[in-house]
Amino acid sequence: MGMGTEKDYIIAVYWYRKAAEQGYRSAQNNLGCMYRNGKGVKKDDTTTVYWFHKAAEQDYLSDQYNLGRMYRYGLGVNKDHRAAVHWYRKAAEPGHTIAQWVLDKVTKESSSGKRGGVL
Repeated sequence: MGMGTEKDYIIAVYWYRKAAEQGYRSAQNNLGCMYRNGKGVKKDDTTTVYWFHKAAEQDYLSDQYNLGRMYRYGLGVNKDHRAAVHWYRKAAEPGHTIAQWVLDKVTKESSSGKRGGVL
């Protein structure tokens, strides 16, 4: 974004949305990130979750991890430990290394009765 031209987040959101609505998972991820960070749109965790979920359903590992995080901390959704573990596991199994590490941490926290931390 912004290569050879000035950054314009509003235009970027426009094009990401066009591609995301056609099912392009990387555009769905990028649009979710724009909503998460408030770039070109108002920050909105619920909409972030919507777009991350669309990409995650298409096996986009980063968004499977991102959804785990959203559920773990209750960002745009109710906190849901089981949903968080589900999405972390979906990302971890094919090799998302951060998801593997977080899944291990979350599993250990569960077995010790402790939940939380920032990741």
